[in-house]
Amino acid sequence: MAGNSYGKIFKLTTFGESHGTAIGGIIDGCPAGIQLNIDEVQRDLDRRRPGQSDLTTPRNESDKVEWLSGIFEGKSTGTPIAFIIYNKDYRSRDYSDIKDVFRPSHADFVYAEKYGIRDYRGGGRSSARETASRVAAGGIAKQLLGNKGIQIRAFVSQIGKIKAEIDPDQINLDTPENELRCPDDKAAAEMRKILEQTKAEGDTLGGVVTCILKNVPAGLGEPVFDKLHAELGKAMLSINAVKGFEIGSGFAAVEMKGSEHNDSFEKTEKGVRTKTNFSGGIQGGISNGMDIVFKVAFKPVASIAKAQQTISDKGENRNIEVKGRHDPCVVPRAVPIVEAMAALVLADFELRNRASTL
Repeated sequence: MAGNSYGKIFKLTTFGESHGTAIGGIIDGCPAGIQLNIDEVQRDLDRRRPGQSDLTTPRNESDKVEWLSGIFEGKSTGTPIAFIIYNKDYRSRDYSDIKDVFRPSHADFVYAEKYGIRDYRGGGRSSARETASRVAAGGIAKQLLGNKGIQIRAFVSQIGKIKAEIDPDQINLDTPENELRCPDDKAAAEMRKILEQTKAEGDTLGGVVTCILKNVPAGLGEPVFDKLHAELGKAMLSINAVKGFEIGSGFAAVEMKGSEHNDSFEKTEKGVRTKTNFSGGIQGGISNGMDIVFKVAFKPVASIAKAQQTISDKGENRNIEVKGRHDPCVVPRAVPIVEAMAALVLADFELRNRASTL
């Protein structure tokens, strides 16, 4: 199976399935001598792990990461950093009823069509369980970027029809998180209420994660096909359940005139800045020194307890009610995944940028 690696210099390759022995990965290209705080990486994994509250799947995984190589006396050695996360609380019997049918909006059917075989236990490789490996690697990338002063913060800005009132420019990166990871406490309370109701109905909801990348220097990004926003889009769209990516003004730009949308340059005490940031911090595929701001849209979780129509692997029409343990909404747990993928993109471009000029 191809497509298991991301990055050109700072490169992550992941392995494992939802109900297999373990998941994990190998990070290649991480420079030597970076002081690493492994506890910080574990904290990000704790933010993603299942079983955090009554609004997440009750699957109880500690997601404790074991580092196998590439780190010595708290520093990166320049050799491949290998890590593993063992699966503990999987119940494959929950999926025995669907071994010969395809769940609507899951990867079951397309995996069977592509490979002629599928792992029906929790979705196998297509499961969001795989994203824990991304978060572990993203935690290393974050610390590489932290040496450059780059900060990454994502948060929930919408669940269902409930939208938070948040000004990205006013986000405090040190603000403690609530269980929904939404900085607007009033909106978070409304989100919890609608999620409790939806869960009781056996249904699910989607939402939006907004991400801000601060202190990114001007010059990151490679024309023509490796534009920074193109790679961010690819990275975000590779996350399970993501259906949309929008940077800066996004689709709202089509309703604006050029005189309204253009970001005028000005010289400030912090250097060259723009008066507005409709570009989302990227122009011509290269960072311009402003905050990079983008949104990621997640569809409703496909595993629902309500009866649905589907087909069997023999082409027979069937009804299905998905059992097992699933989130009513993945968005709160997706926040550290979005941050991790953003970190992997920036770390790779930061290292690639060092070869751009002599």
